[in-house]
Amino acid sequence: MVDLVIRGATLVDGLGHEPWQADLAIEDGRIAAIGEIKGGAARTIDAGGLTLAPGIVDVHTHYDAQVTWDATLSPSPSLGVTTAVMGNCGFGIVPAPPAARDLVIRNLSIVEGMDLDALRQGITWDFESFSEYMAMLRRRGAYANLAVLAGHSTIRTAVMGEDASQRKEATPEELANMKAMVADAMANGAIGLGASYSLNHSGYGGLPMPSTIAPMSELDALVGAMGPRGRGVVEIASGAKTPQELEPLAAKHGRPLFQGTGVAMYNDQAPERAIRMFEECAAAIRRGAGLYIQIPCQPLSFDFTMANAYPFYSHGAFDPIKAFTPEQLKPVFRDPSWRAKFREDLKSPRPGMIFQGNWDRVMVAVAQKAANAKYVNRYAAEIAASEHRDPLDVVLDLSLDENLETAFLGRFLNFGDEGVAPLLKHEAGVVALSDAGAHLIYMCDAGFGLHFLAHWVRERGDFDIVEGIRRLTSHPADLYGIPNRGRIALGAQADLLLFDPATVGVTPAERVADLPGGGRRTIRRPTGVHGVFCNGIMTFDGKDYVQHAKGPGHVLDRFNSSLGAHAAIAAQ
Repeated sequence: MVDLVIRGATLVDGLGHEPWQADLAIEDGRIAAIGEIKGGAARTIDAGGLTLAPGIVDVHTHYDAQVTWDATLSPSPSLGVTTAVMGNCGFGIVPAPPAARDLVIRNLSIVEGMDLDALRQGITWDFESFSEYMAMLRRRGAYANLAVLAGHSTIRTAVMGEDASQRKEATPEELANMKAMVADAMANGAIGLGASYSLNHSGYGGLPMPSTIAPMSELDALVGAMGPRGRGVVEIASGAKTPQELEPLAAKHGRPLFQGTGVAMYNDQAPERAIRMFEECAAAIRRGAGLYIQIPCQPLSFDFTMANAYPFYSHGAFDPIKAFTPEQLKPVFRDPSWRAKFREDLKSPRPGMIFQGNWDRVMVAVAQKAANAKYVNRYAAEIAASEHRDPLDVVLDLSLDENLETAFLGRFLNFGDEGVAPLLKHEAGVVALSDAGAHLIYMCDAGFGLHFLAHWVRERGDFDIVEGIRRLTSHPADLYGIPNRGRIALGAQADLLLFDPATVGVTPAERVADLPGGGRRTIRRPTGVHGVFCNGIMTFDGKDYVQHAKGPGHVLDRFNSSLGAHAAIAAQ
């Protein structure tokens, strides 16, 4: 008798084959049979009228800290995710020598928009090395399969301490120690190495995140320390670095490199820039260098106040004040010379910056005073034009009038479906960048896969359901070398998503106070989801997480060579 039979669903296998109606049997966490299954089962689910697909593979998450106190990895499993890659951008919490721990999480709280008190109260530091971190993940058990990237910034901090964000050149001994930590991580099951050169990645006190100041020669040395060619992937928040700058790294080491950057997102101020980057990556792929772009399927938007104005932080005027308290910020924001400095910055924004001076994309979302209700749901540029003022003055004066508590919504990048669709379809693109587990104050894009199915498949028809499911499942899994995931096939792991294509999607964002210490975060909830299964075990029943003494997710530590999948795509 098998463990579970799901009867009568329409199967979309994630591999590009046409849908078909069949039963599916699960035994010992794997798909044991597909077709008409007549035998008994410990449990049977009638799925008539629903679609059964592989679980979503999210290759860009930041659950490294949250997993230590929340095995459910909320909200991702409820949103269809069964496999998550952590440690992106090089921002993890391991290695964790005691002297570096608080510095690591102080930086993490700023660069990834996390609640510092929640990090300090929530993380149990029962690990120091990468192997101990992986052992901790196995002991605790998560509700999704987890793969972990070694992190350039975290490793640099472990070796160099405070100097990691201040001194560009590591000593030969420090570099040797960093290389040893990368090699150790790979030996203990890391999927690859994450790093960042993003202009937007600043840590505590406004200092740059460590990897962003490191010379490319250091990153090259660390990628070389990963082991033989074809072993592991490299993920990089590439900032303003071009495909031409990154291709030699991918080619030299024979590892696919996945870059995420605002430069490669659609921007109607420079509509040809993103697609040009994709074409340059495609040319590199044809030359044999695995160079891919992680592209979000949702607009990149941020809700913020001027007390925590993350979208503006890449501009020099904010460098000295990023860690200021609201009371310290008020006199700065009143100062005409500081306003002049910020205006000067905005005259020449660099590619890769979140905010490009486009005040027509900054909306007043919530006003605290009744007298200011007239500004709600209006953009700063429009308010400024109607009142014959400068938009920066509008934003700052309104904020100062409301104790820096006015909430703004910035809609900056990846807006405009006609411009975004070609990027999502592109051969050099990987649908990703959910940032799940991070930016809790500003946004929640953990439901990217369900949004993709609702918007790009059902509503717009840019993808049919076959290709839409493939792009969320086997496509990222194969490029990252994750075996037996992202597919419905005999013998594959039973990571599954049961849903109604007519209603699948995500709810609007909502705020909840469920972080350690009562910290608040933003989440979304699923619609049209009837079940999520990880290794054959239901983790979410469509309404709530299913209680398990230990989560059924596997800690992934063995991967296929990335060269095989890359070669297949390069040959297409």
